Amino acid sequence: MFLARIVLLPLSFVYGLIVGIRNSFFNMRILKSKEFNVPIICVGNITVGGTGKTPHTELILAELQKDFQVACLSRGYKRKTTGFRLADAQSTANDIGDEPLQIKKKFPDIIVAVDEKRCRGIEKLLALPAPPQVIVLDDAFQHRYVKAGKNIIMMDYNRPVYKDYLLPAGRLRETPYALRRADYIITSKCPPELTPIEKRLVFKHLKIKPYQQLFFTRQGYGSITSLCSGKTIAQPEKKASVLCITGIAQPEPYIEYLKQFSSDITVIRYPDHHNFKPKDIAEIEKVFRSIRNMNKYIFTTEKDAMRLKDCNIPEDILERIYYIPVEPIFFNKKDILINELKTYVAKNKR
Repeated sequence: MFLARIVLLPLSFVYGLIVGIRNSFFNMRILKSKEFNVPIICVGNITVGGTGKTPHTELILAELQKDFQVACLSRGYKRKTTGFRLADAQSTANDIGDEPLQIKKKFPDIIVAVDEKRCRGIEKLLALPAPPQVIVLDDAFQHRYVKAGKNIIMMDYNRPVYKDYLLPAGRLRETPYALRRADYIITSKCPPELTPIEKRLVFKHLKIKPYQQLFFTRQGYGSITSLCSGKTIAQPEKKASVLCITGIAQPEPYIEYLKQFSSDITVIRYPDHHNFKPKDIAEIEKVFRSIRNMNKYIFTTEKDAMRLKDCNIPEDILERIYYIPVEPIFFNKKDILINELKTYVAKNKR
């Protein structure tokens, strides 16, 4: 790993130079950021995957929809369509991507749309017969053609940006200097016993500015839900066997959580946002049927479940697939973040 990083560092230097020049063009207004007559909140990160962005986006959407007509706009990563698309009850992960589908299933009353060109997507949303009062951009911090009113950045506590490297040697899309554009920074996946000293160290390393606020969350989990019926079930008996299917960037916390259900866990890992193919389903079926314990389950993540819905899975296997939603838990100051976002929307809504 160390030698590979040394080899890749020159490429990271070139990548950083290109990103730096691009950001300078936006800062000098050679490249233009467009402002819109609607409150826009961007939830993003400066790393590639694994920060818990989607669960935090869902938390913000859940709070905002209590008082406003909300839209969520994403690029629809790894979808098989292009252009602007509105999500509806018939949408699939192939149509709009797994994360937008997950959000639409969870919040049917929220407008969910995808467009690789965010400016066009916002214009389309504002042209709807009942346009939104606030638009939440999912993963658009690097899309600087849109000027968001509030920027929220996610950072994984276990992989802090100040200990990482630019792509391809590391996981950074931009240098930590880019955090200056953020209004709020959420440090996610913290240990439950996080101490005040550990919080202060993060604050110091991030060099938090007077106009910024830093929050800390840990990873919580919701109810076990059947992929087949959508109904929740009780926790399996400890003697059960579990086949865990993951296609996310950082599956380790999820796998660790499953250990409270079973000491017999078999894991099949796929790349982040993996599109399951017939050969993958055949592999899952083969491994599951090879487990001798009759008291057995297949557990997957909520994001993976959205993609598995589109697959041709044998009915007896489908009935044994369950997912567990991730629900971030704030250590403190959650009300401060939500109230400030609501105040911003109330003052700037159309």
